[in-house]
Amino acid sequence: MPGSPVRDFPLFPLGLVALPGEVVPLHIFEERYKTMIGRCLEDESEFGIVWLSDDGLREVGCACTITEVVERDEEGRLNLLTRGTRPFQLIEREDHLPYPAGVVEFLADREEAIDGSLAALARETYAELVERATDSRPEPLELAKMGAYDMAATVDFGLEAKQGLLDMRSENARLRLVTRLFRAAMKRMEFVSHAQARARSNGKVRFG
Repeated sequence: MPGSPVRDFPLFPLGLVALPGEVVPLHIFEERYKTMIGRCLEDESEFGIVWLSDDGLREVGCACTITEVVERDEEGRLNLLTRGTRPFQLIEREDHLPYPAGVVEFLADREEAIDGSLAALARETYAELVERATDSRPEPLELAKMGAYDMAATVDFGLEAKQGLLDMRSENARLRLVTRLFRAAMKRMEFVSHAQARARSNGKVRFG
């Protein structure tokens, strides 16, 4: 459910989707965004990343906090590490500030009991994907604490899939979706692996 509207919320329209818990590196070089980030640093406040897709600015974005200023050059350009915090809905744009801003409502999930079997299946599928990709499984205690956003933040699904997760107000629905996405990712890995093996064998099956 939405909360009370927040005015003058700084916005960063970008060609990416951020998720709660995701670490997002940013390079800040435009003057308006230098001003925006400077104010966020001074106030220790959030700003919002909103996907600027081919279809325009999406309605649901992710608030972020600045966790580290990695580098600042003489001209004021910044390299930052930020972390997603919570989803919001953009109600209207505002243009009276020196940087993009808007009226937003922060979004909460609807009240529901988390389906333990869904969560267990999502985590096991995620662990299998990580193991195939890195030859190492996540630590069991760490895995047990991970929700859908936490797992999805470490896998590159593509922007539409990430936006779909951000739009959902149900953790159970997100768990179902990430499980499907993890399975699809494993199938793609298998396809690429088979294609590479076929290329190495010059199209021939080798024996011994």
